[in-house]
Amino acid sequence: MSVSKHKFIVELISILFVILFLYTGISKLMDYTIFKEQIATSALLAPVARPIAFWLPVIEFFVVLLIIVPRWRLKGLYVALALMILFAGYIIAILTFNEHIPCSCGGVLELLSWKQHIVFNGVFILMAVTGIVLEKRLRTISKRIWVSITETKLEHE
Repeated sequence: MSVSKHKFIVELISILFVILFLYTGISKLMDYTIFKEQIATSALLAPVARPIAFWLPVIEFFVVLLIIVPRWRLKGLYVALALMILFAGYIIAILTFNEHIPCSCGGVLELLSWKQHIVFNGVFILMAVTGIVLEKRLRTISKRIWVSITETKLEHE
């Protein structure tokens, strides 16, 4: 696959994560009281509902910042991957205990069933892994080019 295709795929994945985390973060803040109450109904999260309600949108916005800045993108993709794995793990745990816990995702994502959430999160997990692999390859290629240019310059001096 060419470098330009790698770049395009990484950019597309990055844009999709930015849209996802901006959308869910804003949705949570717009309905903050409902979001906090929904978390409090979860047997797993009730004891930490307040800090999660505060920090989760902050973390989502932080991930957006990491992904937007090219030199921080790889870190952002790693954090996005970790969040998506945590979200998927939480959903699986919820399904184990009780299927009737309300979704606190925010916005349109609340319309998904828990099983649809797992598929959705699985797709984003695969996208994050793909983005990480391709971003690492791009960085390796860039580093090789930089070393080659530097060595060529030194040889001509």
